[in-house]
Amino acid sequence: MVLDELRTPIVLAPMAGGPSTPELAAAVTDAGGLGFVAAGYLSASDLAARIAATRALTTGVFGVNLFYPSEPSPTDRFDTYVRELAADFPVGDARYDSDDWDAKVELLVADPVAVVSTTFGCPSSAEIARLHAAGTEVWVTVTSAAEARHAVAAGADALIAQGAEAGGHRGVFVDDPADDATDPLGLLALLQLLRAAVDAPIVAAGGIATGAGVAAALSAGAAAAQLGTAFLRCPEAGTSPLIRQAITADTPTMLTRAFTGRRARGLRNRFMLEHPDAPVAYPEIHYATGPLRAAARAEGNADAVNLWAGQAHALAPELPAGELVRTLTADAKKALERALSSRIQTY
Repeated sequence: MVLDELRTPIVLAPMAGGPSTPELAAAVTDAGGLGFVAAGYLSASDLAARIAATRALTTGVFGVNLFYPSEPSPTDRFDTYVRELAADFPVGDARYDSDDWDAKVELLVADPVAVVSTTFGCPSSAEIARLHAAGTEVWVTVTSAAEARHAVAAGADALIAQGAEAGGHRGVFVDDPADDATDPLGLLALLQLLRAAVDAPIVAAGGIATGAGVAAALSAGAAAAQLGTAFLRCPEAGTSPLIRQAITADTPTMLTRAFTGRRARGLRNRFMLEHPDAPVAYPEIHYATGPLRAAARAEGNADAVNLWAGQAHALAPELPAGELVRTLTADAKKALERALSSRIQTY
């Protein structure tokens, strides 16, 4: 497996919408981890260009993350919300698309990469088999034991366990508002549940920002740790200046559907607080709010833009990505050694 060949158990989280760049993916790979190219919101042709650009920067292996398509949302679910937003903000067409899923799968079968991961759902067994035949491993993002069992049954090679602490969209297969009354599982609880439920390698994601966090995930049974927010301030990342600055503050995070119609974690701001009952309608609301988010970024208005970040965002350092990977690796080793030497006694 790819995980067994990495020099360090650090995986770059795919951060669609800007932060993910070929330069960032290549830097993480060259430092011994596994870089990822985020395919979300890209056309298949744009993804092909990103893959080519990443290959030009590194001879190492990297992965590509795909958004599994959701079902179209009924118009009457979101039209009132979009009309209300239009009274105060610029809005776009609340349209549906499949994020070019079929074309991207065809591209990755014809031009394979080492790993394809998915978010928002699990590919069919037939799709996984096609990627396997091309020499590609398939990793599926899961948030529960039930999702993990589904993914393993479909043929997934590894699971990305996304704890509630993670920034950005929740990777749940079905974003059901009926589940909002139940606390989403934190990473430590999720890792323990998955280890008991399935026999598959697990990559831990959510709220990991330091070497000690990496060590904790490995100690809980993960084969590697996936970090996203920790890389947002790296010079190789395409992070907007607004977010680079915002994540340095000790601002609380919260889950919201206000910006995209799908539950996601970001820095708490006025827009989130003023729209607590946004409907479930992804990607329709995502496209509708595109103009208002673009305008807020242009104006430097942190109160009207999605500032996706995990709960440990304030710990994100301003370091080159390769240096960050090396620092995380060294600190994780020290944390594991310290824990074994000072806390475990022999009886």
